[in-house]
Amino acid sequence: MILSRCRCMLMYNELVNEILLNPNLAYVTLVLGFILIINAILTPGTGVSEIGALTLLILAGWEIVNLPINAWALAVLLLAVIFFLLAFRQANPRLFLGLSIVALVIGSTFLFREESWSQPAVNPILALVASTLSSGFIWIAAQKAIEARRLSPSHGLEILIGATGEAKTDIHQEGSVQVAGELWSARSAEAIPAGSQIRVVGREGFILEVEAINQAH
Repeated sequence: MILSRCRCMLMYNELVNEILLNPNLAYVTLVLGFILIINAILTPGTGVSEIGALTLLILAGWEIVNLPINAWALAVLLLAVIFFLLAFRQANPRLFLGLSIVALVIGSTFLFREESWSQPAVNPILALVASTLSSGFIWIAAQKAIEARRLSPSHGLEILIGATGEAKTDIHQEGSVQVAGELWSARSAEAIPAGSQIRVVGREGFILEVEAINQAH
C-alpha cells in the first residue's frame, strides 16, 4: 500500500513538472507577467494587476531556475524593463518604447533554449502570435499613458475642490477617480468602493483627497 502511494506521488510530481516545466507554458507565463506589470504601472490602484503579475512572475522565476536558459536573453529582458522606464523620462519616448518592445520580444523568445543557445525552445508560431499581441498592447497603452502625462490640466487645480465625480477603482490609501472628465489619482480617509459618487475635499500635488458623497456631512 505504501509503495503504491509512493509510486502515485512520484507519477503525480512527474506529471506536474512535465506540465509546468514546458518551455511554451513558461514563455506565456513570462510574457503575461510582463504585460500585467506594465498594466499596473500605467493604471495603478486596482491591485489586480499587481497580484496577477507577482503570481505569474514567481511561477516564471521557478521555471527559469528549472529550465535551461540563455543568460544573455535574461539580460535583454532586464534591458526591456530599463528602456520602458526611460520612455517616461526622456524627450523621445517612442524610441525607448520601441527598444523596450524589441528587447522584450527577443529576450522572451530566446530565454528558454534547446541544446544550442541559438535554438529557442518556444514554438515559433506561439512566439509570433504572443509577440504581436503583446507588442501591440504595450505600444498603444504606453503611448496613451505618455500623452496623458504630458497634457497639462485644462483648468486650475484649485477649481477641483468641491467638484464631484465617480470612483473608478476601490479607494482608500490610493485609487482612481474621474472628475471633470479626467482620470485622477486619489485617496480617502475611509474605504470607498468603485462606482461610488465622490466629492473632492482637498489635494496634494496631483493626488486628490476625496470622500464618498453619502458619507459627507
